[in-house]
Amino acid sequence: MQAIKLIRKTILLLSALSMLLGACAQAPQTEAALVTMKIAVLPIMDNLPMYVADQEGLFAAHNLKVEFIPVSSAAERDQVIASGQADGMINEVVSTHLYNKEQIQIQIVRFARTATSTSPQYYILASGNSGITTPEGLKGVEIGISQGTVIEYITDRLLQAEGLSPSDIETVAVPSIADRMALLSAGELSAATLPDPLSFLAIQQGAVVVLDDSVHPEYGYSTLSFRKAFIDQNPEAIRAFLAAVEEATERINSNPTQWDSLLVERQLVPQPLMGTYRVPPYPTASVPSQAQWEDVAAWMKDKGLLGVDVSYTDSVNASFLP
Repeated sequence: MQAIKLIRKTILLLSALSMLLGACAQAPQTEAALVTMKIAVLPIMDNLPMYVADQEGLFAAHNLKVEFIPVSSAAERDQVIASGQADGMINEVVSTHLYNKEQIQIQIVRFARTATSTSPQYYILASGNSGITTPEGLKGVEIGISQGTVIEYITDRLLQAEGLSPSDIETVAVPSIADRMALLSAGELSAATLPDPLSFLAIQQGAVVVLDDSVHPEYGYSTLSFRKAFIDQNPEAIRAFLAAVEEATERINSNPTQWDSLLVERQLVPQPLMGTYRVPPYPTASVPSQAQWEDVAAWMKDKGLLGVDVSYTDSVNASFLP
């Protein structure tokens, strides 16, 4: 009898153990490891969707930790990307061509910001005392730009679209935006090309709008790009990042007046403009077209900045868009 009881207890114990092991086998798997990505950021409005995604916990909801690496210039941004200190950045097609002219180092995965018919991104401004009010008035007039950059590209393309020939367009290199704005305000530059929102500050100080990219929005845009090596190692993190940015973009576009404190905190808008500056609409999930890519390439070749064809399909990757 004692032996039978022992056998019964053993059977019950084995049955309980089997059930426990079965439950463990069916338990949910451990969450994927939190991915950290580092983004090099200039103090520009193009960053707002990323900052909103961070503030609103959207990155965390997608199992991401995003660290922002402040940089003061495009040159510094490119240094931290090249050294691997940052994984992604906001840039434009001009610099993407330069990165990828020998091998594919970065890929564009999304528009960051685009000009629209109601919201310009770049302005060609004239000094208030220059008397210049039209593109025609800029013939032969030196325009302050940053050479070999999107600023020079947008200046040429906007003026050419308004009927000026390449020989009509004169430029002078003033790499620093702050210096360009100061010289324009002082009347030492008759004209200059400036990005939003600093262009608004220049206008507030007396500059005159000659032309902006709202009339030719296909030329005015910036992009979100990542190092190709990081994309290859973390494809799902890129997908999650873009999903979070898309959610943030929807929140901004539905309520653009909600983010004033964030603009101040992140120093995206000069203090004198706070309260009057209007947050622009941001593009939904999309990338530059092949026509836009090829137009930049043609411009760069004309300027002697590029001597090879750089692959659009290898440099622009829309496959991660939500």
